[in-house]
Amino acid sequence: MCQWYNAQYATLRSQIARLQKNRIGPDGNDFDYTRDNIGQQVDIVTGNIGQALDFLTPRVQALTQAQNPYGDNYFPIYKGEAFYKLWEQLSNVNAGILAHQPDWFTAPSVQKAQRWGSDIYRSRVCEQ
Repeated sequence: MCQWYNAQYATLRSQIARLQKNRIGPDGNDFDYTRDNIGQQVDIVTGNIGQALDFLTPRVQALTQAQNPYGDNYFPIYKGEAFYKLWEQLSNVNAGILAHQPDWFTAPSVQKAQRWGSDIYRSRVCEQ
């Protein structure tokens, strides 16, 4: 997962942020992908998110979740939860964009994905 994170996360994060900004039109509508070149940008970004999900899905689903003595779930592997949550939020972002959901609908998932991505970065788990 660090292989993907180091090579592609920053680029994908900036592509998503740019799309979120660009798809808000002067009239406030952000679900019309026919204006300007938004449709093309949506195709590129959702394609890139899809490729990331194709790579991450089998890896995050293989992460083991355990229960502590109090019955709470946790990931025994260091930063496993952060990768799982990043994958989860990227899935939500992709689904929202493909469904033409407005920016305010997808923005919380974008923010959460950025938070989990930053958590991975700050932990230095992917430093080589």
